[in-house]
Amino acid sequence: MNSRFIAHVRKREPKEQTLGDHLVGVSRLTAEFADKIGLREQGELLGLLHDFGKYSAAFQNYLRSAVGQFNQDEDEEWVDAISLKGKIDHSTAGAQFVWQVLAEQGPLELRIAQILSLCIASHHSGLIDCLNADGEDIFGRRLNKAKEKTHLDEAREFADAHILVRGSQLLTAQSLVAGIRDLIKKILEKNQNLQIVQQHQLGLAVRFLFSCLIDADRVDTADFESIGVKRFRPNGEYVPWPVLIERLERHLMAMSNLRPIDALRRDISKHCLDASARPGGVYTLTVPTGGGKTLASLRFALHHTEQRKLDRIIYVIPFTSIIDQNAQIVRSILEPQDAPGDHGKIVLEHHASITPEQQTWREKVLCENWDAPVVYTTMVQFLESLFGAGTRGARRMHQLANAVLIFDEIQTLPIKCVHLFNNAINFLVEQCNATVVLCTATQPLLHEVAVEKGAIRLVSEHELMPDVQRLFDDLKRVEVRDGRKPGGWTYPEIAQLALSERERAGSCLVIVNTKQAARQVFEGCRAGLGVEERCHLSTDMCPAHRKHELAKIRLRLAEGKPVLCVSTQLIEAGVDVDFGAVIRLNAGLDSIAQAAGRCNRNGRPERGMVHVVNPREESLVSLPDISEGRNISERLLDDYRANPDRYRQNLFGPEAMRDYYDYYFFRRQGDMSYTVSAKEIGHDDTLLNLLAGNTQATSAYQSKKTNTPERLLYQSFMTAAKAFKAIDAPTQAIVVPYGAAGRDLIGKLHGAYDVELEYDLLRTAQQYSVNVFPHVLEKLKKAGAVTEVKPETRILSLDSRYYSSQFGVATEPVSLMENLNG
Repeated sequence: MNSRFIAHVRKREPKEQTLGDHLVGVSRLTAEFADKIGLREQGELLGLLHDFGKYSAAFQNYLRSAVGQFNQDEDEEWVDAISLKGKIDHSTAGAQFVWQVLAEQGPLELRIAQILSLCIASHHSGLIDCLNADGEDIFGRRLNKAKEKTHLDEAREFADAHILVRGSQLLTAQSLVAGIRDLIKKILEKNQNLQIVQQHQLGLAVRFLFSCLIDADRVDTADFESIGVKRFRPNGEYVPWPVLIERLERHLMAMSNLRPIDALRRDISKHCLDASARPGGVYTLTVPTGGGKTLASLRFALHHTEQRKLDRIIYVIPFTSIIDQNAQIVRSILEPQDAPGDHGKIVLEHHASITPEQQTWREKVLCENWDAPVVYTTMVQFLESLFGAGTRGARRMHQLANAVLIFDEIQTLPIKCVHLFNNAINFLVEQCNATVVLCTATQPLLHEVAVEKGAIRLVSEHELMPDVQRLFDDLKRVEVRDGRKPGGWTYPEIAQLALSERERAGSCLVIVNTKQAARQVFEGCRAGLGVEERCHLSTDMCPAHRKHELAKIRLRLAEGKPVLCVSTQLIEAGVDVDFGAVIRLNAGLDSIAQAAGRCNRNGRPERGMVHVVNPREESLVSLPDISEGRNISERLLDDYRANPDRYRQNLFGPEAMRDYYDYYFFRRQGDMSYTVSAKEIGHDDTLLNLLAGNTQATSAYQSKKTNTPERLLYQSFMTAAKAFKAIDAPTQAIVVPYGAAGRDLIGKLHGAYDVELEYDLLRTAQQYSVNVFPHVLEKLKKAGAVTEVKPETRILSLDSRYYSSQFGVATEPVSLMENLNG
């Protein structure tokens, strides 16, 4: 290796990583990752040439000056590294190299060159636009950048010989072009006459390759810079699936079988086991709440993964509270006490990220890449891996290949993401060898939306349960009381109903739509209850705080002690609690059904009572999905009240849910392509269009030029990614001082200097973080309530005076008495 040219310098010790070693290391990993979709050689080429521009004096002088090897007073080569940071182009040279060699071979090669060049040129920024929203040829401008600025000729002259030789071999191999050509052909054939879907999936194929390169680059760099970080990585070497299967089956055999509901859950689990022998595809698992979907779906996933020799299982879950609960259950089974060597090596939780969306390089080294056999993550993180800006989310996309993807509570998918999601799922299943299971008691009709924009393709026999209607009849455990009244209920009236229901049933859960409503109803209940009898839950509380409160609730419920809980909707989907009565403020029928699943969950002989009430004063202006769902539910509740036999006397059965989603999707069909405004990107458009045909940009380009560029891709990748938000407002995670452990953690974060220690601390800090919206963060900053734990990390911690033991994060100081008295 040519030691004159280096890629990185380890900070703790004067050890250099040669550029040749880095390029070879990244090429090996990228090839391995890209081989999942049959593009090993293409991945190897990307890794080999991604930092080709570092073979230049300009970059080497910058790097050696930055790490202190060059002295300002003694070395002619010294440069001001601080002022040059991010200004020396080292990613365009490799893209130009690929483009120039392949462009000479023919029109097909030229189109394929665009895919490869795009990945290389974008590897520090996130995928760049091909055409931007105004129709400017961003990709062409980048590839035509002056060689003096990209250092292409210099790199060709000084690059290690083996890099040039192998690069040339790959670029001239017929298999390089053939591999991508075949993938393109498969995408076009699977989506015949669906031009929007074809173009969108071609863009997803590019992002998949980009993901392989980004993850390989980050892993190779992090492993060089920290031997400790390298030790953490299993690199796909996991506990064998048969071992995990045996642990689950042993647990299932030992489970209770005393109540009628236990027999139903065993039956559901058995059907999932039988279905695991089916081929890959998109399946549905439609089971009423309380039917044991968590372990039944895991049984399917483990057996299916073993039979198809897949790499991992990824659970995608809407709320961190469900992740906390389900991951704990599964970890206790798959990482048992009698296998201490496996603790922490099987189940990975990845949800509330401590670092902000815009990361520094230091933060990128610390982030996760889903290298675990069983991963629990949120829908937000899943969607970010497919559509988000930058490189942090994108690096995980390739881990979705050769995987079983279990979507728990799929009905919570944001309506604006429906077509983006459907096209991505079809791509992952058909091109990336994934199997998908859509789990819920309230199955949305994702396969019946507009096909030309993207409808999910279910296999012919997609439902894992043989008789869904009978299952709903057998698992009916509650009566619904439609308590809506003219003028609506005041919050004190709702609180009084909750107190009377707690008195009657022994326990009562109130689920509201906003944090403000939760506080007001809770305040109305305080006077009639002791501290231990009442509980409040919302996302202003960190996961560790919510876990503690949920544990307290479960213990009181198990002991038959009175308890009243007021919560936002975080508790209604999948959280394993069993109240005697539930009050739900009106929302979508899917939400009401999920709330009902927290009532008489374990099938006591007497049916539970679920009240639906309409609050008098409730502002849902910033919650359009809840508002629209509530409006549709009003119609369906009226229909049910007029003719319950139409729905077989079951408001939450399959017929009622089909009508609800028919109404809902008809009303929302214009919202499913992810609308973006002129304020965001300069003109009104949709992300689906930006990531597919990009018609407005192409028309704008044509108005400036005589024809469109002779390329395969016209997408505005970066524009779309920056506009994409899985939730409507960007949030910042703040580490909060919940309890002694939270305060101790913040102290350690402020004092830590060791990157390996920080890695562990940040994993722990996920349990002590709260995501706050920009207006809340601004208030906290003005109050001096947040502090950066270390300069330039942008990781924030909260002053203990602004964290309530009752409500969590507060924008005003919390009184000592409130924290003492709860």
